[in-house]
Amino acid sequence: MQDIHLKNISTDKLSLPLTDNKNVELSVLRLDKIHSTISGNKWFKLRYYLEEIKQQGKNTIVTYGGAWSNHILATAAACKGNNLNCIGIIRGEEATNLSLTLTRAKELGMQIIFTSREDYQSGKIPQHLNSSSYYFIPEGGYGIKGAEGATTILDYCKKENFSHICCAAGTGTMTVGLLMGSLPSNDIISISVLKNNIGLEKNINQLVSVTEKKFHIIHDYHFGGYAKYNTRLLEFMNEFYRDTAIPSDFVYTGKLFFAITDLIQNNFFTPGSRILMIHSGGLQGNASLRKGTLIF
Repeated sequence: MQDIHLKNISTDKLSLPLTDNKNVELSVLRLDKIHSTISGNKWFKLRYYLEEIKQQGKNTIVTYGGAWSNHILATAAACKGNNLNCIGIIRGEEATNLSLTLTRAKELGMQIIFTSREDYQSGKIPQHLNSSSYYFIPEGGYGIKGAEGATTILDYCKKENFSHICCAAGTGTMTVGLLMGSLPSNDIISISVLKNNIGLEKNINQLVSVTEKKFHIIHDYHFGGYAKYNTRLLEFMNEFYRDTAIPSDFVYTGKLFFAITDLIQNNFFTPGSRILMIHSGGLQGNASLRKGTLIF
């Protein structure tokens, strides 16, 4: 199993006409470089869960996600690398053909169990899994352990150099981590990738008190909902790659990069702002696109 290569993380400063015109600096923290499968923020959110299961003497992780979940695949790979068993409870009915994500997760040893969307939403689990012998990790790694792991993301950049730190948000776990680990001078901006994600603020406030920190959640760049996209987004991802040589995905990072560059264009950031975008990895979702759609 490939090791996690934290030394590969870099902060790439971008040189774009847009940033020059608006007098702002824009950089990307390249968490996508640490591992081919457990890439980006996934390892950070899992790291303390993996420590705790070993401390408790358990050997099977149960977690949750959809058919294209980065978290599901990352958990399967992490369990493989740590000699742990894992079970994935997957939202929705089993399709005739498994997604590439679930196929790969099974190859890594994950047992896949499908459940109805109603049962998934209510948190109901199959009866045979209702046992204290299993170690449960919430969807997306949400929880204080996941947030504490995400806090350590900021150990790999000079956070004092940035006025704004920006990330894509699903469950809000990484947002909480960034808030916990940031300085008072850092403004945290989260781009929600889900439509009508009204529970995001609640998720964040349940894990951390942020009254002394500055943060914004922006809901305008979901492109129709989770894992939804259009031609405009895909064209932007290709253009961004041509300009920066940085690949993105249409679920998370593509929407983040689009949102921040659009906000720069529309003067959301004051001149002199120094902006850091977190590349949270998860490029495997692009495999669902027609071959040739993306140039990377």
